[in-house]
Amino acid sequence: MKCKLKVIFAERDIKQRDFAKDIGISEGALGLIKNQKSIPTLPVAMKIAKKLNMYIEEIWIENDQ
Repeated sequence: MKCKLKVIFAERDIKQRDFAKDIGISEGALGLIKNQKSIPTLPVAMKIAKKLNMYIEEIWIENDQ
């Protein structure tokens, strides 16, 4: 799985601290997800996608086999 959050945040000028607060997780947890060190739970992934007005599949891309 490839996570595109870093690119999305940069393109939209989103601040990690504010975004984490808005969706109810710690800034550290969001940083781990954004930097591909952690995979979010489905509820957290859904909150992220909803806040960005995107589909989960647009944020986490399956690696080619």
